[in-house]
Amino acid sequence: MSSNDKPALYTSLSPALLHLYDVSSSIVVIIDVLRATSTIATALHNGAKSIIPVDSVAECIRIGKQIDAITAGERDGQVAEGLQYGNSPFEYPNDFIGEKTLVLTTTNGTKLLHMALDKGAREIVTGSFPNLSAVCDFLIKSKQNVILGCAAWKDRVNIEDTLFAGAVIEKVKEHFNINCDSSQIANSLYNEAKNDLYEFMKKKNASHYHRLSNFGLEKDIRYCLTPDGANVLPIYRDGKLSVGEW
Repeated sequence: MSSNDKPALYTSLSPALLHLYDVSSSIVVIIDVLRATSTIATALHNGAKSIIPVDSVAECIRIGKQIDAITAGERDGQVAEGLQYGNSPFEYPNDFIGEKTLVLTTTNGTKLLHMALDKGAREIVTGSFPNLSAVCDFLIKSKQNVILGCAAWKDRVNIEDTLFAGAVIEKVKEHFNINCDSSQIANSLYNEAKNDLYEFMKKKNASHYHRLSNFGLEKDIRYCLTPDGANVLPIYRDGKLSVGEW
């Protein structure tokens, strides 16, 4: 296949940059490694029926009451006021989440998902290290243009989402036409970090590493940087995320 026949892949390093990309002709991968998209993959892998991502706490509470679902989410790394549960993947084992619906709101990830939706994304999936292979297999098989959308932190570029974008690029780059400096930056960063992502985050003084470490969440960070522990593909359809085929 010549490069002209390959679909294009771009990386948006922050939600503030998403408007620069042609969202409506692309699959958008929502990336919020610490911890929204890692938790989404984990809950679905552990048997959740579906996850409804919303962008406000009030909406989360409203829908939760309406459909008798589990309401969960965080603001600034801690359980949001008025919600039952937080954003840790360890809060959602099978015996708790199996066959249930989770309504989730987070500081960055669920907001970015709604931005992509508003811009008419062709398809939305969520990606994190725990479901790295499922995402890559799906993107290769789909043969569509791709935007890797990093949720970042309040529009500021962060290391972990950039690392995940780089990990995806490393696995799929032969199948895409990548004429995108952000993608090259992400891929270079990942190749520098890949032997020990956790130590890389620590060594580089990553802001989110500090934020979660200060809450005693080292276990969460390590899990969220480990590939394929919850290898399912969350696809957004009809207002909810559920496990898709790839």
